[in-house]
Amino acid sequence: MRTYDFAPLYRATVGFDQIADLMDRVLATDNSANNSYPPYNIEKTDDDAYRISIAVAGFSDADLGVEVKEKSLIVSAKKADEQDKTYLHRGIATRAFERRFHLADHVVVTGASHVDGMLHIDLVREVPEALKPRRIEIANQKAIETDVVDAKAVN
Repeated sequence: MRTYDFAPLYRATVGFDQIADLMDRVLATDNSANNSYPPYNIEKTDDDAYRISIAVAGFSDADLGVEVKEKSLIVSAKKADEQDKTYLHRGIATRAFERRFHLADHVVVTGASHVDGMLHIDLVREVPEALKPRRIEIANQKAIETDVVDAKAVN
């Protein structure tokens, strides 16, 4: 397992600590053994819209939890104990899980639905007007000069 030292990044930059923290989180979660369960897709549905689809076969709506906390989307599931059932073969995994997705600035969760064993979570990037690019008109120098009156001509 490789470890990376981000100390030079902290020494040479100001305000980029979130990027280093994000890289630390990605590297830490990449190495976990439980990284492949449950399977999921991240889809771009529009210019500023996304959908996360998670395979949650065997879980009901009551077993699932979707929460946004500190710029992270946390999806969790816990199946109620089924002590009275005896399985001859158990191939459908219904083990508890918690999956975290780090959300970028201005990305908000707009809804979630559970259809046919798939949990769909819709997200939208809502950039505030103050941060959107705007066009600045360039004034014509000749128009400005014609509006100026010569001070000697007035006196």
